[in-house]
Amino acid sequence: MPLKALRIKPGVNRENTRYTTEGGWYESDNVRFRQDFPEKIGGWTRISSSTFLGVCRSLNAWVTLGSIRLTGLGTNLKFYIEQGGLYNDVTPIRATVALTDPFTTVSGSAIVTVTDATGGYSNGDFVTFSGASAVGGLTLNDEYQITFVAGTTYTITASANASSSATGGGSVSAVYQINVGAETSVPLTGWSGGTWGAGTWGTGGVSAEGIRLWSHFNFGENLILAYRGGAIYYWIAQDGVGTPAVALAGLAGASNVPTTVNFVLGSDVSRFVFAFGANILGSGTFNPLLVRWSDQENPLNWTPSAVNQAGDIQLSQGSEIVTAIQSRQELLVWTDSALYSMQYVGAPVVWGAQLVGDNTSIVSQNAVAYANGVAFWMGKDKFYTYSGTVKPLRCDLRKFVFENMDSSQMAQVCAGTNEAYNEVWWFYCSAGSSVNDSYVIYNYVADIWYYGSLGRTAWLDSGIRDYPLAATYSYNLVNHEEGVDNNETATATAISASIQSSEFDLEDGHQFAFVWRVIPDISFSGSTIDAPNATMTLLPLASSGSGYNSPSSEGGTNTATITRSAVLPIEAFTPQLYTRVRGRQMAMKIESDGLGVQWQLGTPRIDMRPDGRR
Repeated sequence: MPLKALRIKPGVNRENTRYTTEGGWYESDNVRFRQDFPEKIGGWTRISSSTFLGVCRSLNAWVTLGSIRLTGLGTNLKFYIEQGGLYNDVTPIRATVALTDPFTTVSGSAIVTVTDATGGYSNGDFVTFSGASAVGGLTLNDEYQITFVAGTTYTITASANASSSATGGGSVSAVYQINVGAETSVPLTGWSGGTWGAGTWGTGGVSAEGIRLWSHFNFGENLILAYRGGAIYYWIAQDGVGTPAVALAGLAGASNVPTTVNFVLGSDVSRFVFAFGANILGSGTFNPLLVRWSDQENPLNWTPSAVNQAGDIQLSQGSEIVTAIQSRQELLVWTDSALYSMQYVGAPVVWGAQLVGDNTSIVSQNAVAYANGVAFWMGKDKFYTYSGTVKPLRCDLRKFVFENMDSSQMAQVCAGTNEAYNEVWWFYCSAGSSVNDSYVIYNYVADIWYYGSLGRTAWLDSGIRDYPLAATYSYNLVNHEEGVDNNETATATAISASIQSSEFDLEDGHQFAFVWRVIPDISFSGSTIDAPNATMTLLPLASSGSGYNSPSSEGGTNTATITRSAVLPIEAFTPQLYTRVRGRQMAMKIESDGLGVQWQLGTPRIDMRPDGRR
């Protein structure tokens, strides 16, 4: 019989059964498609050995007027400016308090109690003491994290045990950073939480404590930043990377700067600063559907007048503004049930808003990616696109993704583009997980989907950087598509990659067939070791849905290792494999788990002969 070519169409489809999607791929992990053929994804390398505190949820890169490349990153604990691989703490200051003899030590313990009647602090907050004299053998002039709050006192942990029990410290300056935020969403219980109160009586849906989400953008060489539910802050590049950001409302010349916002964004061309969800002008009342903007070229002036272009507009659809992005000649603004387009129209209206999509949803502030003139985002039960009109995005993994996602942790979803491969990535928490451990990718040029397991909390495409940048649960940043291994730590580890096809018929699916030879057709170009290898497994079935046959039942094997036999960069491949596989249907799996391995699958061929009906 002639060799049978295994031509499997690109993309992974899990909307139906394995047999229904015959001729396609059904499972994948750390694999993408290039020119319609699957290959192992590129590796990642940490940008430095430095780490930051907290889970990073946002990234923004820019270049100063002095050609210094900076990256802003906001975590649930702090805000940093990364420069040259170092994470510089620029978290805004909440308060500076003068204390007298605030420390109480206990002999033999590193736990120190601090008395501060001014309050305002909470568990996990950071405080820096200066000017303190020794107490109980400890000198506490350093930064500490508050471990437990009780009334007008809280505890910190010193770097050593106290030598005696004492109270003192003298005249101490305590500098408190802004309160920390939640790392994960915490489902609430009681009234309006869970199922009770979810109908007419309550608010419905999943009640949860919101995680700390930052929004930030560069205004010239400086940075404007805000966390959801907080104030707007301003970081000045000329003050240096060691200088904290300051409240925008506290700067000289500030006028009616919003005191509470949900999201901030700047318009690239006309240079306005926007607050999406903000307190009403002249009032402390917060309106989650209100959009306010500053005067043009002036982030300090938010007071509308006949001689400036500051203003505001009220959106009507939904209950709150979730996020916004800059696109071509418009700002796209998502509420929890609609999409608006905002465009500059000039005085006296200045900015107008047009409803371009309703009855939509969006799962999180960071669930939007913009690529090739199109906005892509994840809704609560489907994906959407906008390129002038809102459309649901066809998805071959829709049921698989949304049925395996933890709905209480949707606020953690983050999206990003990988323009080198025409991809949009979404990272999310799988069912029962409190951290992002899964991803789904849409290739917008090939119109295909694939998925896998990987933990990332924020993503930034290459842009001014050499590689796409991502935040990890190792509390560092990594360059993606750099190398072929996992270099998230000092020790490289292999990236396990695999892809498995749906079931397909051998011959007509009625007669048994015996497969005795395989032409693997795998390229190992890009590998960094002399003998990279991958494993091909043929999974035969007696009939569709019967379960895969054991190779031992046929007196042979259905697994073989494919090894390149030449030294780099010569492309010499294993020419053929001998095996013993018998069945009516078959699936094929390719996998690798070795260091330095990179591979791309071509079109394998199998040699087989009829083997009766049995």
